[in-house]
Amino acid sequence: MKRTLSALAAIAIAAAAFVVLAPFAGARTTATTVHVTAKDTLRFTLSTKKAPHGKTIFKVVNKGTLRHDFAIAGKKTKLLGHNGTATLTVTLSKGKHPYKCTVPGHAAAGMKGVFTST
Repeated sequence: MKRTLSALAAIAIAAAAFVVLAPFAGARTTATTVHVTAKDTLRFTLSTKKAPHGKTIFKVVNKGTLRHDFAIAGKKTKLLGHNGTATLTVTLSKGKHPYKCTVPGHAAAGMKGVFTST
């Protein structure tokens, strides 16, 4: 009888652990870092345009002389002067996420794009 109760208790504990931990089995615990370069040709260069969904860190540097910022997922960096840097951390869901420079006229001239989270 004691063995049966012990076995049932062990099964119950294992089942409870599975129910509690199963939703986290596929969770990503690390962030993806994307390096972004802003240029006076009114373009961004990204080290990658696709990454797993979740926490994404955009490290932005302005290599131009004009001031630029970088906006994605409702967040944006401060305006960056020549060689200015900023870090922007966002949590992205699966799908396509537009990014742009919010300085008037820059996005319209081509300083924009789409980042994809898989």
